[in-house]
Amino acid sequence: RTEVKIGEEQEVLVFTKSNFAGYYQDPEETAKSLRDGWLYTGDAGYIDDDGHLLIIGRKAEIMRTREGDAFSPDFIETRLKFSPYIAEAVIFGEGQPYITAFINLDFGNVGNWAEERRIAYTTYTDLSQQPEVEELIRGEIRQVNTQLPGPMQLVHFILLYKLLDADDEELTRTGKVRRKFVFEQYKDLIDAMYSDKKELEVKGQVKYRDGTVGTIETTVKILKV
Repeated sequence: RTEVKIGEEQEVLVFTKSNFAGYYQDPEETAKSLRDGWLYTGDAGYIDDDGHLLIIGRKAEIMRTREGDAFSPDFIETRLKFSPYIAEAVIFGEGQPYITAFINLDFGNVGNWAEERRIAYTTYTDLSQQPEVEELIRGEIRQVNTQLPGPMQLVHFILLYKLLDADDEELTRTGKVRRKFVFEQYKDLIDAMYSDKKELEVKGQVKYRDGTVGTIETTVKILKV
């Protein structure tokens, strides 16, 4: 018989007769991981209403909302990117009352979706502001929310007016989001998702691959899920 429970800091604990005996010649590490027969896995997770265990990531990597609820940005972002219409997602919420996100559209897939429905657009920025596209992405996020524990569900999101790009230092050259840089670069937009604002005027620079720099001026909507 195996028992599972959630301990402090949302850590998953497992009790079973087949638990390992400990780390070879490392009593200190064994004492950290095995206590009173319970294995402290180092994973963070939730047990849902149906009794199913949901692992959200390593305990050391989780963040917490203002209320102390644990969440894993990577866990949520990965599930959002399962959608064919979402190319990138950046999750926020550490020390905040709820979870929010920046969403980058998959320009090709959403562009095809729009053309099939005769939704006119000219640029990525224009496409991201179409009401029908907002509804499309809202539906994708709501679907992901059904798979998440309450504290990890998204409340507000923004369809970012530009694709995150390594040339703008928002991504690494291997395509990973530079979370701290994005947080600093778009702080006004992030703050707006935790206010009563419905939209925000933005003016930003874009660095193109040929080295030239352009300017984007647009209105970004703060969208509710």
